[in-house]
Amino acid sequence: MALARISCNKVFRGTISQMSLNHRYAHAIKAQALYSTTTQDERTNAGSGGNFCAGYDLKELAQSAGSLKLEQDVCRGPGPMGPSRLRLSKPLIAAVSGFAVAGGLELALLADLRVVEESSVMGVFCRRFGVPLIDGGTVRLPQLIGLSRALDLILTGRPVKAQEALTFGLANRVVPDGQALQVALELAEQVSSFPQRCLRADRNSAYHAVFDATSFTQAMQYEMDHGIPVIQAEAITGATKFNSGTGRGGTFTSSKL
Repeated sequence: MALARISCNKVFRGTISQMSLNHRYAHAIKAQALYSTTTQDERTNAGSGGNFCAGYDLKELAQSAGSLKLEQDVCRGPGPMGPSRLRLSKPLIAAVSGFAVAGGLELALLADLRVVEESSVMGVFCRRFGVPLIDGGTVRLPQLIGLSRALDLILTGRPVKAQEALTFGLANRVVPDGQALQVALELAEQVSSFPQRCLRADRNSAYHAVFDATSFTQAMQYEMDHGIPVIQAEAITGATKFNSGTGRGGTFTSSKL
């Protein structure tokens, strides 16, 4: 099964990279999200040049304030940072190196999993300059790490290093510097090796329960309705493999999960 790798395009300001409004980046991820065949099952999202992304270019904002145009209707067009408004149909894994702050943090939150290098820094750095979170930061962050911890980051804007991000659940893996992309690709390979209809049904049910369900009962019904078709499609085949000896003792062949 093939993987798609998508990189942020950035301009550099001093030692921190910043991402300009990039519709091509949004369209690249959207194209992958809408590509419904099984030829590409997971995507990795990475920055190039040593930093993930430090958010919207504040110099550009300062110079073009009078002509700034943002789509206010979140159902139309990309967000200020590009793909932040999308609901992806397939898993996205972010490889985070350097700074993932402000709008860059919001892009990292779009991913299902975040592989973070040891020297990486995450945070709501835009707090210092009066730039609001309008790419899903206030929506996704509390759901990922809890409201109390999310408010700590949102209100203070303080930097969060990799190990603290791991304890928060903001990072899913912490790896040595220079290894985030490779580990993310390996993780994507592992995830893509599982039966995909089942994986996506469970993933979609989890997102539905967190963001869309109106009640516990409704969430349970959604899980059941979308899980039952998978039994015929994949579970019976999987049970047959188990009976033949595959996966006994909880083993994952060549697994690095």
